[in-house]
Amino acid sequence: MTVTEAPSRRKLSTAKAMVEGIAQEMERDPSVFLLGEDVGSYGGIFSSTTGLLDRFGPQRVMDTPISETGFIGAAIGAAVEGMRPIAELMFADFFGVCMDQIYNHMAKIHFESGGNVKVPMVITTAVGGGYSDGAQHSQCLWGTFAHLPGMKVVVPSTPADAKGLMISAIRDDNPVVYMFHKGVMGLPWMAKNPRSVAPVPEEEYEVPIGKASVVRQGRDVSIVTLSLSVHHALDVADELAGDGIECEVVDLRSLVPMDTDTILESVARTGRLVVVDEDYLSFGLSGEVVARVAERDPSVLKAPPARVAVPDVPIPYARSLEYAVLPTHARIRAAVEEMVGA
Repeated sequence: MTVTEAPSRRKLSTAKAMVEGIAQEMERDPSVFLLGEDVGSYGGIFSSTTGLLDRFGPQRVMDTPISETGFIGAAIGAAVEGMRPIAELMFADFFGVCMDQIYNHMAKIHFESGGNVKVPMVITTAVGGGYSDGAQHSQCLWGTFAHLPGMKVVVPSTPADAKGLMISAIRDDNPVVYMFHKGVMGLPWMAKNPRSVAPVPEEEYEVPIGKASVVRQGRDVSIVTLSLSVHHALDVADELAGDGIECEVVDLRSLVPMDTDTILESVARTGRLVVVDEDYLSFGLSGEVVARVAERDPSVLKAPPARVAVPDVPIPYARSLEYAVLPTHARIRAAVEEMVGA
């Protein structure tokens, strides 16, 4: 089954939806197993694996030492030998200590083998700021992974997409980096986010990797974004509708592959483009989206595109400074109003 919407009345948090997707795949396929730091008895520091150890036992849900290079390397070996591992890199910020395994091995083995060897594995990792965790625990960095060929990259914003993309990622024969923002997980100690608890179907289903979703239709400006920024964009769109400005909001959901057609179709309807990205401004996602529109059909643009992203500085620890650099509600609204001349 493939769905892009959840016709169910049952509501789950994003964290619980992720866990349910993993559990259903572990039930269906004995080659699926999970490993990483604090994924077992602790249940994942962002509740991304809660209950899985009790359900499947320590041979399929493995707590590892603090050695990202070691356990991601082990997952790569298992994938090459026919298993379907899920390795949790606790924070995306920690990629530096294991990038050789991720990029020089996981992402390249299929190419280096002439297409004869598959690496069907998932790396899950937490991203994003907004809760004063400092420069080494608050980055998104999805642009870094998307820039390096050989890996698919998915970033859910809703509980239904979190489950469906997880199932798609596990079933994919390519390595997939599954990046979840802490602010959409529906955790009680994070800032309240009502969209982080929403309907999720009980059955197994896939959300296609590489297919964006138009989560709100509008005529005046297209806001192209992903993850927590989708929620901010929807809040801004709701507010501006009262002022007669209708925003269309596009949730990318996947960076690799990126759904360029849906972006272009949206911008063709509105004539204006604002890209919102919680990654760094330079050399990243926001520039890529603008470039794809400019290369394919710049005539659809009535005005120069705008980008709302993190300036090229480490994420500050101080809350006031952190919120000054994040793509907040206020920054998104200001960009849209300037774009439409309000």
